[in-house]
Amino acid sequence: MTPAARPDAIALALGGRCPRCGQGRLFKGVAALAPQCASCGLDFAALNVGDGPAAFLTLILGFVIVGGALWLEFAVSPPFWVHLVLWTPLLIGAVLISLRCAKAVLVAQEVRHQAHEGRLTDDA
Repeated sequence: MTPAARPDAIALALGGRCPRCGQGRLFKGVAALAPQCASCGLDFAALNVGDGPAAFLTLILGFVIVGGALWLEFAVSPPFWVHLVLWTPLLIGAVLISLRCAKAVLVAQEVRHQAHEGRLTDDA
């Protein structure tokens, strides 16, 4: 497939589709990658993005959630249980949705740019 004909990485991320063919499912669970694409056979195990998305999302979502909680506390001063009921489900939902999208975007970029892990070889 030519680079111009490839599906957009963001559209694939939102749909959870294979970054090479755009047809197969990228995930087997909420945020776990499938072993391979059912349509084109792309091996997703070789495209593991590790903890990169989680590290970025921890910082970004932590800033947003803590900022919102501080604003609410100083503006309204609600009881503690209001913070628990409001921020806990919001944080869990935001993490699950954004982690899935962030993983899919990084996997799509790896495929698009043919990124590979560095390996030592014996050329002796």
